[in-house]
Parts: sequence; C-alpha cells; structure tokens
Amino acid sequence: MDGRAAAAAGPGQAAVESGGGAGPGRRPTRLVSGAAGPVASAAAAAGGTGASAAGSRQPSMEALDRSSRLRTRPTGSHVEWCKQLIAATISSQISGSMPSDSVSREYRVYRRPTIREIQDGHNGYPSDAEVDQALRDGNKLAQMEEAPLFPGESIKAIAKDVMYICPFIGAISGTLTVTDFKMYFKNVERDPHFVLDVPLGVINRVEKIGVQSHGDNSCGIEIVCKDMRNLRFAYKQEEHRLEIFQNLITRAFPLSHGLPLFASSYKEKFPVNGWKVYDPMAEYKRQGLPNESWKISKINSMYELCDTYPAILVVPTSVKDDDLSRVAAFRAKGRVPVLSWIHPESQATITRCSQPLVGPNDKRCKEDEKYLQTIMDANAQSHKLFIFDARQNSVADTNKAKGGGYESESAYPNVELIFLEIPNIHVMRESLRKLKEIVYPTIDESRWLSNVESTHWLEYIRMLLAGAVRIADKIESGKTSVVVHCSDGWDRTTQLTCLAMLMLDSHYRTIKGFEVLLEKEWMSFGHRFALRVGHGDDDHADADRSPIFLQFIDCVWQMTKQFPAAFEFNELFLITILDHLYSCLFGTFLYNSEHQRIKEEIPTRTVSLWSYINSQLDEFSNPFYVNYENHVLYPVASLSHLELWVNYYVRWNPRMRSQMPIHQNLKELLAIRTELQKRVEELQREAATRSISSSSDRGSSPVATPVHTSV
Repeated sequence: MDGRAAAAAGPGQAAVESGGGAGPGRRPTRLVSGAAGPVASAAAAAGGTGASAAGSRQPSMEALDRSSRLRTRPTGSHVEWCKQLIAATISSQISGSMPSDSVSREYRVYRRPTIREIQDGHNGYPSDAEVDQALRDGNKLAQMEEAPLFPGESIKAIAKDVMYICPFIGAISGTLTVTDFKMYFKNVERDPHFVLDVPLGVINRVEKIGVQSHGDNSCGIEIVCKDMRNLRFAYKQEEHRLEIFQNLITRAFPLSHGLPLFASSYKEKFPVNGWKVYDPMAEYKRQGLPNESWKISKINSMYELCDTYPAILVVPTSVKDDDLSRVAAFRAKGRVPVLSWIHPESQATITRCSQPLVGPNDKRCKEDEKYLQTIMDANAQSHKLFIFDARQNSVADTNKAKGGGYESESAYPNVELIFLEIPNIHVMRESLRKLKEIVYPTIDESRWLSNVESTHWLEYIRMLLAGAVRIADKIESGKTSVVVHCSDGWDRTTQLTCLAMLMLDSHYRTIKGFEVLLEKEWMSFGHRFALRVGHGDDDHADADRSPIFLQFIDCVWQMTKQFPAAFEFNELFLITILDHLYSCLFGTFLYNSEHQRIKEEIPTRTVSLWSYINSQLDEFSNPFYVNYENHVLYPVASLSHLELWVNYYVRWNPRMRSQMPIHQNLKELLAIRTELQKRVEELQREAATRSISSSSDRGSSPVATPVHTSV
C-alpha cells in the first residue's frame, strides 16, 4: 500500500502560501513541492500484485474433461484449503496451477515382481489397495495443480511437463493451463509452490524461439507482455502440447480470431455497482454548472456532432447549435472546445478540443473565432485567453501543411498561443521500449542511472507535469481561462487536463473522485484505449499503440511521492488500475469512446473495475491521507524531484522487491487510524456532554465564575 506521511511534498516539507484572489467562500492554499524542511514519508510497495488478485477465485474439484472443459464450484473443506493456497500464491512472487489427468481403475500397469513379492504371492499387478492409494495421491496432486477460476472462466487446454525458463531462478518444470482469461503455470514440487498467473490480455505477441540444453523440451516460445516482462517456455514437440499453444494464441487475441473479450463472460458479483460512479450531470452540478455563462447541451445526445465525445457537453450559453456545428466542421474529428473544469471563484475554465483545420492556406472560421472569444468573455476577471498546444511547434507546422494547424494570434485577438513541445505517441512508445530493455530481465547496476536517462522516460514525465503546472497556475494565480489541445485532443490533451484538474481540485484526489476524473476525461471524452492498448488484437506492430495512459498514471504517482498525505489512494490503487488496463477482466477500459461502449452494451454486459475497488476500499486507502480541501498542488517538475517507479516497472525482478511487508504494515496503520478516529469522536461527545451539563449548572447558580483553560 502507498503511504502518505505528511502534507509536505517529497523531499521537503510543503510550503504553505496564500493563494491569490481567493473569494470569501474559498481560501485556496498553494502547496509547493520541494520547499525546505524534513518530511516523514512512508514508502509504497505493491510489486507483484496484479490482475489475478481481483475478485474471488473458484478452484474446481473435478479432473479436466477435455471435451467439455467444465469446472464445478468446490465445497466443504476443499474450499478452505483452496483459500489458503490462493492466499499463499498471491503473497509469493507470481501465481498459477494445473490439473492432472485422472487415474482409471481399469488401467493397471504391469511391472516385474521382485523375488520376495513372488514368494509372497504378488503377481506383478497393483492390488486394489495400491490402486486406491494411487487414486488418492493422483487426486491430491490434481487438486494441488488445479487453476483457480473466476466466475464465468473455463479451462481450454492443459499441458504437463512444460518448462518455464525463469530469468531469475532458472528452468522450472510444471503444468501449464490456458483458460479463456489467463495462462497459468504451476510447479508443486517446490516449497513454496512456484506459480505464474498471467492474464492473457497483457500478452503483446507470441514468438517461437530455439531452445537449447533443456533435454527433450526442444521447442520454445517467448511471450512478450505489455506489463514490462517477457516469459519463455520450452516443451516437447508433441501434438497435445502444440494444441495448448494454439489455444494460447487464440485466447490471447480473441478479437483477431472472431471471439469476444473475456470481460463479457466474467460473472463476479460485487456489492457495489461501479458503473454508477460517474454521473455527468452530478459532476457538473458539483462544479456549479450550469450557470449564466455555461449551459449543459445535449446536441451530441445521439453522437452526431462528434462520435468520440460524450452525449452531454458543457458549452457557452450564448452559442447556438448551428454555430456549434460549424465549429465542429472546423475542428479535427469534430472535437469542438468544451468545458472540462471551472474555478469556483474566478470562473476561469479549462476547455479541451482538437486542432483547428487551418491548413497551408490559413483558412479561417468566424464561428470558431467568435466561439473562443465567448469562452474568454465568460470569465469576467480576465481579458485574455491562453491556448496550450501540447505539440512541438515543428510538428504543428507539419500538421498545418497536411490540413491541420493551430490558432494564429492575428485571427484570434486576445489569445496567446503556447506550445508545450511534448513529443507524439510514437516517441513515447519507443521510450517505453527502451525502458523495458534496461529493467527486464537484468539490470546493469554500473550504468543504471545513465541507462534510465537514455530512455528519456522521466524527461517526458517531467514535460507533462511542467505543462500541467503552467495550466493550473494560469487558472489559479492568473484567473485566466485556458484552452488545451494537441492534434486530435484525445492523448496529450487528456493527460494535461487531468493532471491540471488533479492539482486544482482536491475532490479528484479522493478514491471516488479520481474514478470520476478517469471516467470523465479519459473514457467519456474518447481516449482510444482499444487502439492504444491493443485489447485482444494480435497486430503488435500497430503504430496506434502507445503508453499514453501509463504515462499519466506515472505522473500521478510522482505527485503522490511529492505530496504523500494529499491523496486518499495508495500505490496499490494505481498499480491495480494499470493491471486491469490490460487484463480485459473488466469493461472499464474497453473500446475507444462512450459511443462504442454504449453500442456494445458494456455497462450491462461487463463488470466495472470500480465495483471491485470500491468493494474493498481499505485495500487501496492511504492511512496518512489528509483532506486538503481547496489546496492547490504545484509539484516540482524537475528531474531532481522525479524518480523511476520501481514498484511498477521493475516489480517482476525479485531482487528489486521491498524487504519489508509494506502493504500489510500500512493496512495495520489504517486500522489503528480508524480506532483512533473512533476514540476522538467518543471524547468529543463526552466533552460536549460535560459542556452542556456545566452550562446548566451555571444557569442555576447566582454567580458564575469563568474558568480559562489553556492547552
């Protein structure tokens, strides 16, 4: 669990300053990371906790029937035994398990009896008692090797005597099971059992490799994963073993083979319905909308204005639908400027959109120009509008030559255009590839810092945080409205608006507030999760893939390190979100837009990730959280204040794991905090009772003597 020690930021205690321009109802305080002073910060660790931890697993009791592949719900003491097994495997380095074939009573193997056995009348065949014992031993082994299953999950193939070539502890022989959700490998001869549990959704590609020095296991495959690890297996070239790897490819890339994603089969029941976390009308009402300057529009209720935008939009009150349609025609993909967040006092706004279609001939659109002027006029405290273009200036010029472009200050008076110089999705994909090369499977300790620097990953994290700080500062200190866009407005734009809103609004720093932020800015506003992640698609070389959402979560983690007490959630919360970004267990991150999710009936056919998380909030809560309501966070966007997120990127390396059980320790601290809060409430009630009693006593006395108590 991720611990938060104080209101201080990262390496130094937070400097608390009065925010400029606060109205009587809101007194914002600036929390600036990196100011002088000590800070007690609890380390966060959740390495190795992956998608397999979600929900309750249901191990089966029966041996595999190859034709039906069915499993039944276990009962009695076997359930308790399985619970212990699952708990043990989750706490170990990885997870997995396999069933063995059942032993038939009718199939007895002859062996030559010894002289003593001949003298004793033994005929060379096992006795009934020996067969019974063999059955019991076989069933026990089968139960130990069985793969625990989620509700709705079924086994598709099993292969024994498969060799997992572990880069850390060497070759391990075991049983490999492929279900319609996961790949599950288990060796029961080791103590503790070695278990590898990999959701198929994390698989990026499967490649055949040559294998040497592994006996009869002459065939091999390498499984390249999206979560910073590669897995290698060796096996005998036999038909039934080849079958399991064909099943692996089919089930890892279901959409490429005409099959549905597993999320539609997952039947876990949770006490909380995560699909109800985000209600756009409720969220806009929380922000004080609609008001005299901004209205809630349903022009996109049928997704006809823009099919990658949500059905409900917030636009300037004076803008007519016809004008909005003309603006949509002038913006890439029809993504018009719409409100994301409004300051409760100054009414300065964050508005998001895509690039204008200016083109090489500097085409203009009077409706678009008037529209941006209306956005500026909606904020009476400023007569200027800042447009933050996330792109590099040179790339924006290239886009302009191809029909895109940016707002010229000559066509848009009172507008200042700022390029944030953030590279595109292809650069980010290459950066992550380089990072994976240096963290898995081996780490060059002598060149660690220079290798990390060579990936430029932290530099890109710095650029995103620096851009978000500039946006937040214009809103908070400058009381000026801002417009944010990149090319299409669904990658870097979302990263920047989300980070700025996280800095400005303490509500988004709570668990449920953060869930709302993701649902609103990422899911409903059309980040292309299916294309960027490649859910169920075997085209690993697709140029549309990029770790945009991973980068954003990394930025959030950097903020939690600099402000350890400002976030209600812990590190495990962020890692769990990333694990299920890939797992395809939940419907939360599937498809590219709200329109597609509605069309595919995702809210009714799948389970929300928030159902799982909100059903066990203690697992994801920060025991050091302090609700800094109305405090604005300004993280230090400097490489000297950033660090590589080892507990995520290097978590598969057992040598890099924390030596202390931090997650359990922080859970205990959370329990202690809860008890202390209860005690404080009891003492407050006692004090209130005594105060009332004392007041009544003084009322009946002719003279009351005041008592002054100093604390």
